Amino acid sequence: MRKGKLVAFNGSGQPLTLLEHDIPSLGEGEILVRNRYTTLCGSDLHTYCGIRQEACPSVLGHEIVGEIVEIADSHPGTDDNGEALKPGDIITWSIFSSDPQSVFAQEGIPQKGTNLFKYGHAKITKNNAFHGGLAEYCVLRRNTGVLKIPESMPLPIAATLNCAIATVAASLRMAGDLTGKNVVIFGMGLLGIACIAMCREAGASWIGAADIADDRLLHAQHFGANQRINLRQHSEEGTDVLKKQFVKKGVDVVFDMSGSPDAMELGMDILAIGGIAVWVGAVFKNRKVGIDAEKIIRNLHTIKGIHNYNFDDFKYALDFLENSWQKYPFDTVVEQEFELKEAEQAFEYAISHKPLRVGIRI
Repeated sequence: MRKGKLVAFNGSGQPLTLLEHDIPSLGEGEILVRNRYTTLCGSDLHTYCGIRQEACPSVLGHEIVGEIVEIADSHPGTDDNGEALKPGDIITWSIFSSDPQSVFAQEGIPQKGTNLFKYGHAKITKNNAFHGGLAEYCVLRRNTGVLKIPESMPLPIAATLNCAIATVAASLRMAGDLTGKNVVIFGMGLLGIACIAMCREAGASWIGAADIADDRLLHAQHFGANQRINLRQHSEEGTDVLKKQFVKKGVDVVFDMSGSPDAMELGMDILAIGGIAVWVGAVFKNRKVGIDAEKIIRNLHTIKGIHNYNFDDFKYALDFLENSWQKYPFDTVVEQEFELKEAEQAFEYAISHKPLRVGIRI
């Protein structure tokens, strides 16, 4: 039986361990992929630090791109765009698989469907170990979305597609038509800066970027923000600064990529009549958000939450990156690279230096 290496996460505060494991024979509809590149997402860091709880031992990493090694005979042999797949093709895949006949999947929310499985979040078992990015291989389950990556797209950029970029695509779907709209985005991590670029491509007329760190706001400028504001410098009068300095009439759409209750509350304060707030970043425990129900009603505000994405968002993300990865400085997103055996160093670097992403070249 073939074997491959993986990095096991054993719980917060415990050392990562490099293990060798058997690669199982493929089941119905499965694909065996040789992982080529993984980027560490914010949720990986939260799990590593104990902010999020996952089953242990597990293989972290879900922003992945890899090369097809084998395709089960029962697989249709095409990707989600209908392109033929073969060994040697570079692909990325959805961070989940689920039953396509389930109620939620039929309603366009497959990320909440029954029999949900999420890559980079599952426990290692004797017969099921290769399901994350910090490993040499990944076995793609039946009903996983798959997209073929253009040869011209660099692996570090392609790796971010199936989480950060696809999630941003879903958030824009929630916001609706952005043509001519004024937009403010809170949180200038990868979600935030990708949202700037995607809003620009979607026709937004003005985009404001808000964060508490100047280095993150510098990224925002390079990705097309019209104006930047450091909320730490204006913490007490942040609402007035945004209203007066950014958009006098209020903001049509607010995206929160930060998960900060303060940012979400501020976003509601600056919404124009009929405005939409899309909340994306709050995927970890924090204090409750305080909102004024009367103001929401009288100003006809809408709040929408989005977690992960559907397969249409996934395809939109690929289209966006194909057309935009050279237009915007996506090649600066990965600030440091490591090898698989250096995974623990990669986590420690990400925690201490707070780059947009670190990459693991496999």
